[in-house]
Amino acid sequence: MTDNLKKFYITTTLPYVNSNPHMGHALEFVRADVIARYKKLTGYDVFFNTGTDEHGQKIYQIAQKENRDVQEYVDFYADKFKDILKVLGISDDVNFIRTTDEHHIKSAQEFWKVCDKNGYIYKKNYEIKYCVGCELEKTDSDLVEGKCPDHPSFVLEIRNEENYFFKFSSFGEKLLKFYKDNSDFVIPNFRFNEIKAFVERGLQDFSISRLKTKMPWGIEVPNDSDHIMYVWFDALVNYVSAIGWPDDLEKFNKWQVETGGMVQYCGKDNLRQQSAMWQAMLMACGLPNSKTIVIDGFVTGAGGIKMSKSIGNIVDPVEIVKEYGSINSPQAGTDALRYYVLREVSPFEDTPCTKELFKESYNANLANGLGNLVSRIMKMAVTNLEKPVEISEKSIPQEFFDLLEKFEVQKATDMIWQKVAELDKMIQAEQPFKLVKTDKEKGIEIIETLVKELFVIGEMLDPIMPETSKKIIELVKTNKVPDKPLFLRIE
Repeated sequence: MTDNLKKFYITTTLPYVNSNPHMGHALEFVRADVIARYKKLTGYDVFFNTGTDEHGQKIYQIAQKENRDVQEYVDFYADKFKDILKVLGISDDVNFIRTTDEHHIKSAQEFWKVCDKNGYIYKKNYEIKYCVGCELEKTDSDLVEGKCPDHPSFVLEIRNEENYFFKFSSFGEKLLKFYKDNSDFVIPNFRFNEIKAFVERGLQDFSISRLKTKMPWGIEVPNDSDHIMYVWFDALVNYVSAIGWPDDLEKFNKWQVETGGMVQYCGKDNLRQQSAMWQAMLMACGLPNSKTIVIDGFVTGAGGIKMSKSIGNIVDPVEIVKEYGSINSPQAGTDALRYYVLREVSPFEDTPCTKELFKESYNANLANGLGNLVSRIMKMAVTNLEKPVEISEKSIPQEFFDLLEKFEVQKATDMIWQKVAELDKMIQAEQPFKLVKTDKEKGIEIIETLVKELFVIGEMLDPIMPETSKKIIELVKTNKVPDKPLFLRIE
């Protein structure tokens, strides 16, 4: 019974539905999926959440510019993000929430009411510089040559209006105490130092509403139909609305209280929102804080610039999967992409990604590496063994699990390819395909060892490249050679 299992709640951020999914989205989805699969593998009942962020000025303006109904526009892009989950081999039981869902809307409004009742919301006039690309206020220290560094093509807006504000300034000491009491709250540590320094400098209250006459696309503020909620305030609430808050507290307690808190994946541009703003909002509402925030670096295009549709340096993960899947199988295309974002992209630093780099890595490590190794070992096994090798299942090294527990997905994947290299060296040094002709017993012993170690690789690949894992395990259990290489080389 799943009710008796340990509980684990992990969530991605919700991508903003203003364009097609890109490699940065794929990276976050896949990494979170690996952790969800690892936890299931080690006996946890897992709630895995993702979805789409569908309100805000940027979406409203784009829909207007394209002369499209806004709801129709977000429906179109939400479907694209749902579809990419299948393309990326994301777990079938993933929860997909949309911020236009009726339950989320009611949850966000109730969250507002509780924060207001607790004295953390007020109204005032203000003037700010605002980046529509980020949907965030910007201070002069945030800007580079007067522009947002993440959206240099956007002209900053100067806003002067009456809005509701959240008393962020009330939570500086509380946040610093929380950080001190939870030394692994933000991963990696250098990002944790960044957010602590940000809070130590002093917090400013932030606007959490917009005048409906200027920007009508959002959730209406409770008891004030002239205002709609600021998109960040609305979207962050999805992490609790997805697990039933406020109307299903049994479900909420199961996933947020019994688990010790949610684990959140996000990009480095979300550091402030997820690890400070959201945590203060939870405190204001009297809800438990998150357990861990894992901060990804950016996947960059040529020149080291963050991938962005407006810049035009996007590598489309759907096209990559289709291209490599057409040469092999759709599942192999999916696992090729998963391999790349898990091993070739740094988990915490910025990493360039181009089609040329992808191809180079694919040929070296999947076609010539893993795929070739599987064919060589299973050919020796089928030729020289009368029956499948007796194997011990659940033989994954503890070190592999320890790395995933620390969200070191790259090091965990490296560990698998270290084993691939070790088996290649063993074949080259021992040459069992020749040895069986002069010392059959010794040759067969080495072949059986190779098969057993290949099985371990197959098991370790379960959370990393699930379809490839299934294929390898099936080949070992049935003592068969693959009909064709798992990954065909691309010229």
